[in-house]
Amino acid sequence: MPTLALLFPGQGSQFVGMGRSLFEGSEAARAVFEEADRVLGFPLSRLCFEGPEEELKLTSNTQPAILTHSVAAFRELSAKSPERVAGVAFSAGHSLGEYSGNVAAGALAFADALKLVRERGRFMQEAVPPGVGAMAAILGLPPEEVDSACRESAQGEVVAPANYNAPEQTVIAGHAAAVARACEKCLSRGAKRAIPLPVSAPFHCALMAPARERLRPLLESASFADAAPSLVTNVDASSASHAADLRDALVRQVDSPVRWVESIRLLAREGVDHALEIGPGNVLAGLVKRIEKGIKVESYG
Repeated sequence: MPTLALLFPGQGSQFVGMGRSLFEGSEAARAVFEEADRVLGFPLSRLCFEGPEEELKLTSNTQPAILTHSVAAFRELSAKSPERVAGVAFSAGHSLGEYSGNVAAGALAFADALKLVRERGRFMQEAVPPGVGAMAAILGLPPEEVDSACRESAQGEVVAPANYNAPEQTVIAGHAAAVARACEKCLSRGAKRAIPLPVSAPFHCALMAPARERLRPLLESASFADAAPSLVTNVDASSASHAADLRDALVRQVDSPVRWVESIRLLAREGVDHALEIGPGNVLAGLVKRIEKGIKVESYG
């Protein structure tokens, strides 16, 4: 029997039309979209299905949209093929996807997660004025080299690894000028490419500290339960199941890097050889293939 993990995508997986086929073809998925519309007080489902794209890209909309799509796909799969999600050993989510993982593991109610990620997106957007921050993907350079290049490029500003996505793909974030300097430094050290990312804020770096402090009391007042299965958290790249630990990981995640490479390697050490990527897109399947070829990933959603 394969040892199974569930993987949930984060920001960057959104697209106009996301979730429409789930909504139209599954009563379980439709109920999730309808609940999201009620909880948020606006037609999120219509925004997912029809756009406009500019509005969907706003992080305060993107985050609940991806969460809703992922939970709808999980509920649809659980209703249609319960045997496929039976005996799941672990869940893991990339950034925002950790909230989807908490919902799927029964640690956080979907309605509570929706409210949290809506505010999380708003707080992140408001933490840094437009144009002040930036993110870039560094390809073809080991993470320790990227980290060193960031330290050398800071010059009193913030720039640091934000997402350790694959052995030679690290996303950096910080002040725009410092990110530009770090990109040049990485290229001079042998990086194949340094690609500026079209993001609305510099996520998962020290500039997000104000967002963390605004989100903290909301997470502390939210009701968490123990998770089953355990979640592999972004901030520690270790498995957690106790409610207090899951809450704390989501607080610290806001301004800490996503340790995705270490998280997938942990799953491999724990014997995981099969994973289902639940939600929009198939970005995580591509990353896992570059981290642990022994884990077969199917994308569902």
